Amino acid sequence: METIFDKIRQYNYWDGENFSIGFERSDYLDRISKYLDNKLIKVLVGQRRVGKSYILRQIMNFLVIGKKVNPKNIFYLNKEYLAFEDIKTADDLDKLFQFYKEKIRPKGKIYLFLDEIQNIVSWETIVNNYAQDFTQDYELFITGSNSQLLSGELATLLSGRYVEFDIYPFSFFEFSEYKNLPADKKTFISYLQTGGLPETLHFEEDEITEHYVESLKNTIILRDIIERYKVKDVSLLDDIFKFLTVNIGNLTSISGIVKYFKSQQRKTNYETLSSYVSYLLDTFILHEVERYQIRGKQTLAGVRKYYLNDLAFKNYLFGFYPSDIGYNLENYVFVQLKRMGYKVSVGIINGNEIDFVAEKGGKTLYFQVAYLLSDKKTAEREFGNLLMIKDNYEKTVISLDDIKFSEYQGIKHIFPWELK
Repeated sequence: METIFDKIRQYNYWDGENFSIGFERSDYLDRISKYLDNKLIKVLVGQRRVGKSYILRQIMNFLVIGKKVNPKNIFYLNKEYLAFEDIKTADDLDKLFQFYKEKIRPKGKIYLFLDEIQNIVSWETIVNNYAQDFTQDYELFITGSNSQLLSGELATLLSGRYVEFDIYPFSFFEFSEYKNLPADKKTFISYLQTGGLPETLHFEEDEITEHYVESLKNTIILRDIIERYKVKDVSLLDDIFKFLTVNIGNLTSISGIVKYFKSQQRKTNYETLSSYVSYLLDTFILHEVERYQIRGKQTLAGVRKYYLNDLAFKNYLFGFYPSDIGYNLENYVFVQLKRMGYKVSVGIINGNEIDFVAEKGGKTLYFQVAYLLSDKKTAEREFGNLLMIKDNYEKTVISLDDIKFSEYQGIKHIFPWELK
């Protein structure tokens, strides 16, 4: 235990070290800081390499600098580090934590930061134990890269005692600030071409970025899916990811994917494909969007749309073409709405499609997305579909035109960088 303790000491603030906190993601810090100083477990979930660990370090830094918390009262463990590969179970973690208390002797409240906690067997038992311990004041922050982190029995076990934060790659506004570029059309198109994976913004060469994105995709598929779910047909899983990536924004069904692969002489079935798609969704690399009947106010089964968590997976692995801008723009709007905390659906009214129905806190917004409203027919379609909706909720058309159209019968026209 002494050896592991010496390793973990290097990653903590106990001896007065200053660690890099990276680019400050103030939106997340502001949101999370509102939930400090209580027993609620703060759960940060999101795809690998979107910056969850940096956000944890920023919270720790805020506690030390802003809240004057003694650094010895902060315990941080990142299960991704090879240094802690011997911490395999909740019991291992508990022994290490008890050793920390004996050695460091923190006085008062202790803040536990447990990064990529899904890699510890039965981690939920220790989290639940410390969250409910009335003999010692603990505040817990955990991160995970799988959407099943708080599913099933665990959600019941922790019912009402946690708050979840979805962490995404850099937004366009973070991208422009980080790059010190104006939030305009030129910068926005650059963002559509590169995506917002934080690490890639350091790279100068496309070849390096491509290698990084490929490596990240392989890590997600090989480690987070194949090892976890014991997937047998690795090639099929990889090809499903490629199929969904190059078809972002298109209406898709599992049955349709089965037919496609069978036409390619690939042996598969509905159950296998459905499972493989759900595994990809669990890692947050892809998002699934259901259709919503606006007049009937009900979700429709069958076909749905898929969007990438970050466009880098499409642009660097399968190419970026001028004809892709419209699809990339639609993908951007979807992720931005999710980033803003909306539940997002594809709307259907009178057999026509409304690109996005966004709902939050009793508020509903409708959006149509078009690359350019370059001709009368396109403009009539985008505005016309929204005019079919007879309620009084806000309706907006988003496009990359050089000029903004006047409000038309209550429908706004905005540029994508104005969505925030």
